[in-house]
Formats: sequence, structure tokens, C-alpha cells
Amino acid sequence: MSTHSAGLSLGFSYVGHIYSHLLTLLFPTLVLSIGPEWGMGYEQLLPLALAASILFGAAALPAGWLGDRWSASGMMVIFFLGTGACTVATGFARTPLELALGMAGTGLFASIYHPVGIAWLVRNAKNRGKALGINGVYGSIGVAAGPLVAGVLADLISWRMAFILPGIACFATGIAMALMVRGGSMMETKVDAKVEAPATRDDIVRAFIVLSVTMVFSGLIYQCLSLAMPKVFSERASDVLGTGSIGVGAAVAAVYLGAGFCQYIGGYLADRYSNKSIYLLTFLLQVPVCVVLAAATGIPAIAFTASLAVMQTLNGPSESILLARYTPAKWRATAFGAKFVLSIGVSAAGVPLIAWIYGATGGFEWLFFVMAAMAAAAAVACLSLPGGRDATPVPVTEKAVAAAD
Repeated sequence: MSTHSAGLSLGFSYVGHIYSHLLTLLFPTLVLSIGPEWGMGYEQLLPLALAASILFGAAALPAGWLGDRWSASGMMVIFFLGTGACTVATGFARTPLELALGMAGTGLFASIYHPVGIAWLVRNAKNRGKALGINGVYGSIGVAAGPLVAGVLADLISWRMAFILPGIACFATGIAMALMVRGGSMMETKVDAKVEAPATRDDIVRAFIVLSVTMVFSGLIYQCLSLAMPKVFSERASDVLGTGSIGVGAAVAAVYLGAGFCQYIGGYLADRYSNKSIYLLTFLLQVPVCVVLAAATGIPAIAFTASLAVMQTLNGPSESILLARYTPAKWRATAFGAKFVLSIGVSAAGVPLIAWIYGATGGFEWLFFVMAAMAAAAAVACLSLPGGRDATPVPVTEKAVAAAD
């Protein structure tokens, strides 16, 4: 593949990560404008996003399979066009059912990105850690931009245009990519830009088992932190953030924006050091941080919560590289789809876990102890990952091409 084609592929992957989060996070803010217009309460409108949320996670596995069996670039074009078109259609909804169907379509097509887009990025990147780190930053921008774009457009124009305009932008991106693929500027390839010596079957099986365990624990810790953070800040840092929602909301946004940008550092480290060691270390560091958080209040509570979020994002590039390293190239998008389904599906258990612990104890102390135990268990599992330094790149040969196919 030419350097120009690979560069374009990376660029569209970065932009796609923004859209995948931005367009799926418009509704939680726009529901505040839709409710008064339609005479419906928050508790009536919010469940309309349930189908979209389910499809965003559940459809990732078949999307990854299609990316492997058919075409990664073709699936990415469908991602842009389908997600954009459904978001535009949502803006024209006249009834709650039409609104739910439009968002469900957005969730369905947006599910393509994480399994296909990240596998596509890994295939086209020579410095995988750097590319994954940059991609993580773009995803964080999408997460932060979703509520912002929704609020600004809803206030300045209307909630309908807050769906329609971003949807048009996404659809236009899909047309641009389709034209480049058709014109030959972007070429489909089955060969990695960075070709590595193939892993042994035993290493592949062992890595699959270990990563399945660590990704479950990582997803649970992330879900618990995300759900509990606003309440933790409101209870333990009200003297710093105030008693209203603005201070808490700003603090939560700052934590995740800062942690998101730290993915670039995680990518930098992943290109230069053992990914197994980085992965292990980030889990180990989460253990004492969670223990301290069990009792922290005020500024320390905010600081250690931010530290925990940073540890979780730092290991993202290494986790993706390890998954790519020990997955045959022809099944990589399927593997990333399974990762997404696994982490999203199992992490849903964080909701009843938090509710039960808080209801039983009236606080979050034991939640952080449980999170520390999960991080420790993940670290122990990491020890069983295949050892040694990361594989040394090998030249692209006819044999390598055949193996990739």
C-alpha cells in the first residue's frame, strides 16, 4: 500500500472516531429541548435511546465479521453514509416511535466503527501505538463535542437541526471517502503496514483467554467509575465544586478530557516499550489508587479519580496492540468486535453493583475496594500473557502476503 493511501486511511479512521461518539451522544442533551416541545417528561423520552444503545454494542461483532470477510474500507463507507443518513432522519422525526427508530439506525451503523475502524487503523499504521493514541484523543473529542454541539445548535437553531447538520457532515464525509476509494486514492489491503512474525498457536490461545479476562475487568472498572464519579464528587468535593450540578459536571468533563488526551502518551509508550509490561503496570497502579479513593475527600478525591481515569486510558493502546498481535489479520475486525461486545455487555453489571453497594453501605468505600480487587485480578491475569519482547517487524514478502490473506 502507498504511503498516501495509508495516510488517508488513518485520517478517515480518526474522523470516524469523532463521529461514532458525537452522533450517538446528541440525544441525552437534546432530550431537554424535545421534552417541552412534545409535552413529554425526561423519564418518558430517555428510554427511546435504549434500542440505539443495545445495537451500538451488540452489532459490533457482525460488523467486524463483515469487515474481515468482505471489505474494511467498504464497511467504513457504509459507516459514514449510514450513520449520517439515520442521524439526519432522526431530525425529521414526528413521533416518539420515529425518533426511536432513527436513533436505532444511528446506533446500528455507528457500531461498525470500533471493530472495523480500529482494525483498519492497526493495519495501516506503521507506528501502531502512536496511531492508536491519536485515535483515542479524537474519540475523546467526540465524547466532549456531542453534548456541546447538541446544546449550541439546539439553542441557536433547533433540536432538529442539531441532528440534521452533524448528520449531513458525516454523510458528506462518507461520499468523499467513497470517491477516493473508487478513484484509487485509497486502496484495500490485507497486508499490515507493519508486518510481524506470526504468533504461535499456543500464544494466540493463551492471549485470547487472558485478554478476555482483563477486558472484562477493565470494562467493569470503567463503567463503575463513569457512573459513580458525579455522585462521588457531589458528596466528597462539594466544598471545592459547590453544591450545584455545574461544578460537578465541569469536573467530570475535565477528568475525561484530560484522561482522553493521555491516550497519546499511552501510544507513545506502546511504541517504545513492552506492551505486556505497560498493560500490567497500569492495572497494578490502579490498585493503590482505588484503595486511597475509598477514603479520599475534597481535592484529593478529584485528583485520585483523575489518576484512575488516566491509568485506564494509558493502557488502551497497549491492549489494542496486544489484541492485534495475537489475532490473525484475517480475523482482526471480528476480534475487535468481540472485545467491544464483551467490554460493553459485561460492564453493564456495574449498574446493579453500584446500586447494591451504595444501598447497603450508604457510600462508595466498598465500591472502590471491589474495583481495587478487580484491578489486582486483571494484573495477575496479565502475568500469563505470552512473554518476551514484542515481535520484531519482518519484511513484507510473498509469504507474508499469503499468510495475511
